[in-house]
Amino acid sequence: MKLALFSDIHSNRQAFDACMDHARGQGAERFALLGDLVGYGADPRYIVQQAMALAAAGACVIGGNHDAMAVCATPPREGAADSPMLGSLGVAWTRAQLTQQEREFLAALPLTAQLSGMLLVHASADAPESWRYVDNAGMAARCLDAAVRATGVSHVFCGHVHCQTLYARGLGRRLKRLALPAGVAIPVPPRRRWVATVGSVGQPRDGDARAMYALLDTDRWQLRFERVPYAFAAAAAAIRATGALPEMFAARLRLGR
Repeated sequence: MKLALFSDIHSNRQAFDACMDHARGQGAERFALLGDLVGYGADPRYIVQQAMALAAAGACVIGGNHDAMAVCATPPREGAADSPMLGSLGVAWTRAQLTQQEREFLAALPLTAQLSGMLLVHASADAPESWRYVDNAGMAARCLDAAVRATGVSHVFCGHVHCQTLYARGLGRRLKRLALPAGVAIPVPPRRRWVATVGSVGQPRDGDARAMYALLDTDRWQLRFERVPYAFAAAAAAIRATGALPEMFAARLRLGR
């Protein structure tokens, strides 16, 4: 099975469509959305509707901090550098675009899901509702240990940090961070334990404007990080056309920041 893992779509229709087309072209058979469907971008309804359709077809969809904010659930506790602006502009605007049915869908999303020996989570498996960033080996170990204690899985896939990183545990307790160039498959056999952050579809933050997702082949147990060009200028124009969202939400797409 080829599983496409998307996270942090952030209402970016152009990036999402490009990644879906790319994943299907690579033979993806299943899809998992790891939270933050909404926020920042101009098309929250479109993205939520696509997520609802994918969920109805068997995809795993979990919730993120921006999804929680959009339905007035518990706000993020950590790492919310944008939260004052989002609270006054982005969240209120996003919430107003969604129908009651769409808000109910977001509100009902679980914070974790298990799939074929894997745990999917938006932030960290260690208290996922606290929205901690898995952005270094220490946090990855904390995330993995919590997942193993709770579920015994060998693989944990996270979003939230908007970057693509793979951590591996061998014979010892320490996790090793592995460099994994885009488009290169690396073996991730279940005999070892792994944590991967799959990057952001709609809001890359590594200086590269291309959208991100990950493709896992569970027959070969190989993982590939993908980068997909998309029409970021059109996504930025859509943000500006709302007349309500901050200019920085549009400008950062070109910069990948």
